[in-house]
Amino acid sequence: MTAVSANLVRQKIAIIGTGAMGSVYAVHMAEAGHEVWAIDGWPEHVSAIQQNGLRLEGISGDRTLTSIRATSTLAEAGACDLYIIATKAAGVGDAARQVAQVMKPESLVLTIQNGLGAGERIAAHMPINNVLLGVADGFGASLRGPAHAHHNAMKLIRLGEMSGGMTDRLTRLEALWQDAGFNARAFVDITQLIWEKFICNVTLSAPCTTFDCNVGELMNNEAAWQIALACACEAYECGLAEGVAFSFNDPVTYVTDFASLMPHASPSLRLDHMARRPSEIDAINGMVPVIGARHGIATPHNQTLSAIVRARESAFQKP
Repeated sequence: MTAVSANLVRQKIAIIGTGAMGSVYAVHMAEAGHEVWAIDGWPEHVSAIQQNGLRLEGISGDRTLTSIRATSTLAEAGACDLYIIATKAAGVGDAARQVAQVMKPESLVLTIQNGLGAGERIAAHMPINNVLLGVADGFGASLRGPAHAHHNAMKLIRLGEMSGGMTDRLTRLEALWQDAGFNARAFVDITQLIWEKFICNVTLSAPCTTFDCNVGELMNNEAAWQIALACACEAYECGLAEGVAFSFNDPVTYVTDFASLMPHASPSLRLDHMARRPSEIDAINGMVPVIGARHGIATPHNQTLSAIVRARESAFQKP
């Protein structure tokens, strides 16, 4: 095990939701010398990590870490210094409920999800004074099987306080991630960055799922791409109404540039449908009509595509 850098204290870290992205976090944090607990609800995944370790391959190399402790019950991990919630959006509330039962007063909780509303879901179960928000961008992670994850890149981990500003604990958290090999940056206004990623997710998630295509195929289908861009513009208008200080004023150019970098990628929402499991539609495209309704903004494209996605998901549980 690699020793923790001299200027950092060894942390006890629980990663709740050790799927594709959670596995990337777990391996890198363990390699950096921290005590890492992988918390996941997939029994075969947990058992494989317990027996053989967690394998990560891809841009950062191919190795298996046997020092990671895996369990399906957060209570077994107990009090930790840092809890990283890396579940799907629907699992955030339950994760927060479990964290609230075992955390120390000084424990930090970092939630990293697609879409909007993670902070609010946590607030329903615990005080949010120790909660921070993160945004993961450009990893292309996937699970190849139990205890086996792969990632194509490691672009950026963005970190921020829920209420904004730069604090000592935020800079310490930034240093912890950087020491573990991540390109991590702390930001004064994490809400802006969450919204900017949200617009990209909205552009690609429901459209790629509805039209059953990857990003490049979506862009090459003129009619489908125009629908995707309309989804982006609706989300952008909602963000402006919410007071988001975007770094751009042309959402079409912004999302087109983003999508052009990953023509062969498929959004996680489409991957969920290919595996016939529920997606995060309510936190991504499905959130746009909710926000639009607050401000009297029409969002017909996101509303329609969300309805199609939900209708398909309802069939997953049928024989």
